[in-house]
Amino acid sequence: MSLYGLAKGFLRPTTALLFDAKVSGVENVPATGGLVVASNHVSYWDPPMLGTWFPRTIHFMAKRELFDMRPLGAIIRAVHAFPVDRESADIGSIRHALRLLRDGAVVGIFPEGRRNIDGDAQARNGAVLLAATAPCPVIPVALIGTNVASKRLRASHVEVRIGEPLRFQGTERRPTKNEISGWTQQLATKIADLAEKHADSKGSDSGVLLRR
Repeated sequence: MSLYGLAKGFLRPTTALLFDAKVSGVENVPATGGLVVASNHVSYWDPPMLGTWFPRTIHFMAKRELFDMRPLGAIIRAVHAFPVDRESADIGSIRHALRLLRDGAVVGIFPEGRRNIDGDAQARNGAVLLAATAPCPVIPVALIGTNVASKRLRASHVEVRIGEPLRFQGTERRPTKNEISGWTQQLATKIADLAEKHADSKGSDSGVLLRR
């Protein structure tokens, strides 16, 4: 079994016990084919929580600096993460992501590009640009309660809420800048809607994790 599989096998029961972690919307995930997974990001718990509870193996795009840290860099590489330079157009990383998608793998992206603790970061275009170029669906995901889990182990309730696939197809062979920007806003809104559904049912303490 791969390190990814071992980690998943350990973290599922562990996070279920510690955080009352749950997943919903698994039926929305295609069983095969390239897929971009796009989620909100407020905690260091987000990548392992999403990787643990999402039904398919995720190849996360992660900031390049993490791969220079020992032993973290070697560990995240072993669980299929790959580096991206967030401050430039990282052509190598984009090409690697497109190869994965065209080979039928799942690529995970946090559209805001960093932890968005205050809710003021704007989603970037990378997720929809990859999906439109591959082409493949995007799955929006809202991570609920990971901000609380990062502060205390007990008394937190974490949910991975998976939305329905989105497909972005341009009016031209290459999507226009306006189309990409519009799709990015549409994706951000879908993630926010998933979080707000949780807030509506749980009240103000649920931690809506992505603001429009």
